[in-house]
Amino acid sequence: MNDRPGSKDARFPLLLLAVFLVVAVALGIAPHYRQDWLLENVLVMLALPALVFGFRRLRFSDASYAALFVFLVLHEIGAHYTYAEVPWDRWFAALSGISLHDALGLSRNHFDRAIHFAYGLLLTPAVVELVAARTVSPGMWRWLVPVSLVTASSALFELFEWAAAVCFGGDLGVAYLGTQGDPWDAQKDMFLALLGSVVAVTVLAVVSGHRRRRAAAG
Repeated sequence: MNDRPGSKDARFPLLLLAVFLVVAVALGIAPHYRQDWLLENVLVMLALPALVFGFRRLRFSDASYAALFVFLVLHEIGAHYTYAEVPWDRWFAALSGISLHDALGLSRNHFDRAIHFAYGLLLTPAVVELVAARTVSPGMWRWLVPVSLVTASSALFELFEWAAAVCFGGDLGVAYLGTQGDPWDAQKDMFLALLGSVVAVTVLAVVSGHRRRRAAAG
């Protein structure tokens, strides 16, 4: 398996695309709230064609495609149940016999928080490769620009959520916004996306530095 950006081997990304489409269709057959599912998938319907049609111009690494795949699958799970109602604690308890909600004294469903962290963590590798391929970002800017872009996109998404909630209102607006009564929900979500992105670039910077040292020693 080739893990280098720009590789012409499309087998792995095509496999991930096929599996994702199967998962997305399965989770879209009978979602808990059809209108919310449609709203949640608006950006997916825009992003997926962009990835497919942009493949020949910018081929990300297999690791980045895998990270994007994991995020999109997690998003589809959230879209199927609505983020506030994903029964992740019930699944965890069935596997481990322990309820994290009870053990940690959680008062809300934190699946949405985890996905915002995952957004920063799992999208950043592709953004790092995009910035490296399309810009000249020497030194620390190689890492700071991707973090800034991911954080800014997270903020734009919060604005999109707010606008959709205001536009549609009612139960649909509440389900899509998913604040669960937390007035600081948007700020916490943006911070978690930032934190996930920082973790991602830290790992990537360490791995990149290790590879350079090995290449210099070899």
